[in-house]
Amino acid sequence: MRKQFAVLGLGRFGTSLAVTLARMGHEVLAVDAHEETVEKIAGEVTKAVQADVHNEEVLKSLGIRNFDTVVVAIGQDIQTSILATVMLKEMGVKNLVAKAQNELHGKVLEKVGADLVIFPERDMGVRVAHCLVSCQILDQIQLSPDYSIAEINATPKMVGKTLGQLNLRVKMGLNVLVIKRDDELIIAPGAETLISGQDLLVVLGSNKAIDNLGNHF
Repeated sequence: MRKQFAVLGLGRFGTSLAVTLARMGHEVLAVDAHEETVEKIAGEVTKAVQADVHNEEVLKSLGIRNFDTVVVAIGQDIQTSILATVMLKEMGVKNLVAKAQNELHGKVLEKVGADLVIFPERDMGVRVAHCLVSCQILDQIQLSPDYSIAEINATPKMVGKTLGQLNLRVKMGLNVLVIKRDDELIIAPGAETLISGQDLLVVLGSNKAIDNLGNHF
């Protein structure tokens, strides 16, 4: 479903987020105080505007409160980040996501009304650490501090066995959601599904279980 996003602050994170959302087919409004930054992204998003996020009237004129999600991606200026979050919630923004620099900043953003606080640098570090520890993990989406969805290459010990024989749910606490096999997607595979050498397994489970998978298989 096509959604409307507004991204306030076009540093590396904000720019990457805005461009990616636009390429996924969503409507994206990108806002930054610097004209040069806005000009660079203008051709990549639905609309790019130079504006001061402190200016409530300007944001109202852009219809910010009507967007499905507004992301405060302001970089180093923690004070501006907090003030913008307060103002946007007072304006009636339905779903407000705010980027935090550190844990204390994150706690303040939560207190003043952010619906979701994200830590891009910390979360990327977690993902890279998981990949370094377990080489068969190709990609990982962290659902919470303890649980993730990960895409894993079938290991030699898995090949030729069924999911029932591997018994990952009982042995590791991992649920196999999907198996990617060439151009085929096997959704909710059953216990009788045989693992082949080229399979990619999309699993859901604790980060600890995902990290330990290589030690068992």
